[in-house]
Amino acid sequence: MENNALNTENSVVTQNSKDEEISLIDLFAVLWQRKWLIIIMTGLGAVLSLVISILSLLLPPEKSFMPNKYTPKAQMLITEDSSSGASSMLGSLGGLASMAGVNVGGGATNSALAGYLVNSNTIQDNIIDRFNFIEEWEIEKSPKAESRKALKEKLKSNFDEDTGVFTISFEDKDPVLARDVVNFTVDLLEQRFNELGVDKNKLQKQNLEDNINNTYSGILDLQKQIRDIEYSVSNVYSAKGAPSIMMDTSMVKMELAVQEEIYKQLKSQYEMLKVTMASEKPVFQILEYAEIPDQKSGPSRGKLCIIITFAAGFLSVFLAFLLNALKNIKNDPDAVSKFKKEK
Repeated sequence: MENNALNTENSVVTQNSKDEEISLIDLFAVLWQRKWLIIIMTGLGAVLSLVISILSLLLPPEKSFMPNKYTPKAQMLITEDSSSGASSMLGSLGGLASMAGVNVGGGATNSALAGYLVNSNTIQDNIIDRFNFIEEWEIEKSPKAESRKALKEKLKSNFDEDTGVFTISFEDKDPVLARDVVNFTVDLLEQRFNELGVDKNKLQKQNLEDNINNTYSGILDLQKQIRDIEYSVSNVYSAKGAPSIMMDTSMVKMELAVQEEIYKQLKSQYEMLKVTMASEKPVFQILEYAEIPDQKSGPSRGKLCIIITFAAGFLSVFLAFLLNALKNIKNDPDAVSKFKKEK
């Protein structure tokens, strides 16, 4: 009994192996029978992809269905400083920062703030207005929202944690326009950093410069007042008005002495701050502005040709099996009867 069972099992395995062998032979037989279909369709796919690539190159960029794209880049050095105030800035932005894809939890950073600002409505609206993108892209419905959406697809930012380099790029068929958009965005970003006072040293330096200029202007005004008083005394002298003139002169000179002392203190603080800033890295530093690229970033026409050729090949193989299946159904009376309507 055991020998009979083993023989039966072996015969089943042998039959299964034979069936699998026959199935593979049948598959290759179908491919061989339809070889010209496969060769012709694959060849047509290769020729079609080549023609599409050549036409896209011959047509002008504004009329081409697949124009060359250029992606200039600008690079900035973003220094992380706990005293810079980026955490408080992003914390106050709250939900808006989260909507922009910036994680404000676990300690916000200057780089995260830069990423948020690039995608903020303030900067994006400035870019759209500056380059008239609403008309350029022919946006009619919801122009503000749609133009922002289109800009976000082209304007990208990236931060490299290892080097601390923040990169801004813009993709367009016009390399000059792409360069101008990137550089304009960099200037806007630097301006926003200054307005928000992220770099405390830079903000303090600007305040000191303003105070020094105001104080210096005040000193010049007081000196002019003293000269005017002395000129009036030398030309129109009245013994009756002498005390008041002397009093005015004394008061102005006292004010001048105070302003000169303030000016000295401000200049001293300013020079000390310059020494401090020279020994520290600025929070926001432009490393390289974008240049006009002389090499396209896309599309890859070689990859497109390969993809279309392989797609045509797979489609031809599928079509070969489909035609063979239809032929088998047509030659099988039982299968045909299933498709006939019952009378």
